[in-house]
Amino acid sequence: MFFRWLKDKLLYKRSASLSKHVLSPKQLKELESVIGFKISNTDIYNKAFSHRSLREENLEGFKSYERLEFLGDSVLGLLTADYLFNEFPEADEGFLTKSRAQIVSTKSLISIAQKLKLKRFILANGNFLSGNNSVEKVCADSLEALIGAIYLDCGIEEARRFVKKYILLPLSKSEFYKEDTNFKGQLLELTHSLKMENPRYVVKEERGPEHNKEFTVEVVIGGEVFGTGDGKSKKNAEQKSAEAAIHQLIKLKND
Repeated sequence: MFFRWLKDKLLYKRSASLSKHVLSPKQLKELESVIGFKISNTDIYNKAFSHRSLREENLEGFKSYERLEFLGDSVLGLLTADYLFNEFPEADEGFLTKSRAQIVSTKSLISIAQKLKLKRFILANGNFLSGNNSVEKVCADSLEALIGAIYLDCGIEEARRFVKKYILLPLSKSEFYKEDTNFKGQLLELTHSLKMENPRYVVKEERGPEHNKEFTVEVVIGGEVFGTGDGKSKKNAEQKSAEAAIHQLIKLKND
């Protein structure tokens, strides 16, 4: 009697544990409404939303979304390049490269993942999703993994339909992908055109604990400070200081 109770207990525990690693029937139905077709291979979509934190539970044969993310990133890059190449037949390589970079950027994918509410499908261990600053990035990664899953499950044309509907057309209409947010690159080009020295970026201040630092960076051109920026990383602070310097130089140029 005791052994039967113990067996049932262990089976129940294993079943409850497994349920956290697969999409529920309700989630699968909601995902089908997003991707636009009925799912037959549920395993590949479970993988597309499985975060690496599930490794802690030592499930036999567990695979996170990372391999699918790798594939989906390449599929997205190809479909984006193909779309831009045909949509803008007169555009040069520089425009196409910058536009593709904007479309496949983490910022762009986070925005799309939020609109699709992909967080509801993420399979993760414990309290990972509650109050975790990296959840948005995980959702963006899962978006790429989902594209990889669609490609493997249904082929390139179904992947193209999904990417065009949810990524390319919305960004094209908003013209978000045409924005060049590489202010450091823009500033370098501007200083060259004005025959000025190359910009130098100097960290003026670091503050806060190691896990939550803030940086203040100045951009110096020819010994003169032209812009200052604050950010959670040196890279972000440099971009903001470069943006400020661009405005300052354009103002001086027009005066």
